[in-house]
Amino acid sequence: MSVSYRQPGVVLTDRRFTVPLDHDDPAGERIELYAREVVASDKAKAELPWLVYLQGGPGFGANRFIGRQAWLERALKEYRVLLLDQRGTGASTPANRQTLPLRGGPREQADYLAHFRADSIVRDCEAIRPEVTGGAPWTVLGQSFGGFCTVTYLSTAPEGLSAAVITGGLPTLDGHADDVYRAAYPRIERKVAAHYARYPQDVERARRIAEYLLEHEPVLNGGYRLTVEAFQSLGILLGRGDGSHRLHFLLEDAFVTTPDGPALSDVFQEEVQSLLSFAGHPLYALVHEACYGQGGRPTAWSAERVRAEFPQFDAAKTLTGDGPLLFTGESIHPWTFDTDPALRPLRDTAEELAARTDWAPLYDPARLAANDVPVAAAIYHDDMYVDTAHSLRTARSIKGLRTWVTDEFEHDGVRAGGPRVLDRLLALARDEE
Repeated sequence: MSVSYRQPGVVLTDRRFTVPLDHDDPAGERIELYAREVVASDKAKAELPWLVYLQGGPGFGANRFIGRQAWLERALKEYRVLLLDQRGTGASTPANRQTLPLRGGPREQADYLAHFRADSIVRDCEAIRPEVTGGAPWTVLGQSFGGFCTVTYLSTAPEGLSAAVITGGLPTLDGHADDVYRAAYPRIERKVAAHYARYPQDVERARRIAEYLLEHEPVLNGGYRLTVEAFQSLGILLGRGDGSHRLHFLLEDAFVTTPDGPALSDVFQEEVQSLLSFAGHPLYALVHEACYGQGGRPTAWSAERVRAEFPQFDAAKTLTGDGPLLFTGESIHPWTFDTDPALRPLRDTAEELAARTDWAPLYDPARLAANDVPVAAAIYHDDMYVDTAHSLRTARSIKGLRTWVTDEFEHDGVRAGGPRVLDRLLALARDEE
């Protein structure tokens, strides 16, 4: 039974659906999906077209907005919005260290998680669309990984779409994970250099913290083991609009004086734990590289292997000289499953996924080349998370796609720019500008 309630300016309705775990086996096991319907209060009884939002990630539930926050302000002028928790996230049959043992051992868990990529998410959307819209096509807004899903949607079920809007989420169509990370590390290095140019005092601060970690390797209050490699991964902040500033404030008060000498402060440790823990989004770590799995090749811990090609990211080597410590960004490594207590029980499952070779293709270049769905995409100049060159190449491969290439925003532009970003992209998709 659906439950409706109100927030300022909106009416919300909780929606729940059941879909096949494996869409190729519709008579088999089913899982539950959760979504939140949002409509403007003054349009609650109106017949409106639908917009479904696909969140970035993988592994994150849809935003829990309050009222008309961010891009909702623009969307609610003409749409009912469905904020979908993609399978395994939020309230949609969550997959984590607590629930996955119900599947069996690591092999069984990996087989289960193989159904949690973009292809299954799109088939979920198509399974629930008739119930939501009465069969009418809807507009999809895909942010980051949600954009990857949108390109899969255009490849496999374009008849379900009236329009598509993508923000920071045009993937490589045929690149292996190695290609993704080989492009990523130089991009991350540029972001780190820009951070140190803005905050040169952080060079010494980061080195001091790294030296402390190499000697002490503390266990944080929540059980997270803070290695120097984990500390470096805080560079993920640098791909966000305010990320450089947040990293600076984190570094500036890292130490306190204790009877035993300098130590990392409780405040620093608490914030680091919250930034690095995957407790709230373990699927991100488990299937992140699997998002690029295609072509019969294993991902095989791609980010870790490719990092060896960039020795400047080796903290121990850096600290033997006087150069700046390089942070890293959006990458998952074997040690991620050793440092984080939310992931440790899933290490063998992650190994199974890394070795898997039977990934189905996610994109259909021929169908994309014949696309007739109105589609527009925001591409952020030097986006740290999604390679700009890969995105532009994909944009040229999708017939009719219109791009807005901008350096006004970082990867979180749809959040930072809100209504203006969505308004611009809808106008582009409709060929109104």
